[in-house]
Amino acid sequence: MTDTTFDLTGKIALVTGGSRGMGRAMAHAFAAKGADVIIASRKLEACESTAREIEEEHSVRALPVACNVSHWDQCDALVERAYAEFGRVDVLVNNAGLSPLYPSLDQVGEALWDKVLAVNLKGPFRLTALIGTRMAEADGGSVINISSIAAIRPAPIELPYAAAKTGLNTLTEGFARAFGPKVRVNAIQAGPFLTDISHAWDLDAFAERARTSIALGRGGEPDEVVGAALYFASAASSFCTGAILRLDGGVH
Repeated sequence: MTDTTFDLTGKIALVTGGSRGMGRAMAHAFAAKGADVIIASRKLEACESTAREIEEEHSVRALPVACNVSHWDQCDALVERAYAEFGRVDVLVNNAGLSPLYPSLDQVGEALWDKVLAVNLKGPFRLTALIGTRMAEADGGSVINISSIAAIRPAPIELPYAAAKTGLNTLTEGFARAFGPKVRVNAIQAGPFLTDISHAWDLDAFAERARTSIALGRGGEPDEVVGAALYFASAASSFCTGAILRLDGGVH
């Protein structure tokens, strides 16, 4: 008997920040379960490369779209392109994010603050408002917000980012109430994952800290987001909405 628990055959999944890291891993996973995917990120060339990989490996359609989610006009254009090409979106993953370094809190400039809030909070609000409304008016769907442990464990080195992710958690529950019963809205609250951004870390120092500050003693690999993403994207989570799942290896 074929297990169809996480089947996404015939579904359309849109992943922001989908050309690398956890976004790329989720896009591949959705495609492996039968979904056509829309890969959105700032750099079209990176989107095109990931789209080619997915089409060759999984024999589904993958549409690359350049989009900076910090700009509402680009969010609007992304939604219009998705619906023009596919007629609907069944799964939206708000994964695009950034957390720039700064030397001290008093040197956090207005431009940095605005940029962090725009990418991590403003963009997800706009995309969820637009796509969630269409989902609710049609056959429903699933929205997955990629949050962060910083939302509940804010560190001085990432306070603007932490504030944005706390806001994203709030949006998760609010949109779940706004768009139920047809649309499910949930969040994956990620801990430290060893994606491209980790190349800038002192990995030896991180590994030393992880042994005592993370129950599993390490950072996550990008593919380790896949199980949670498939759960929220598919009918496996049919009675789950407004939830925030910690996926952090047991940060304490």
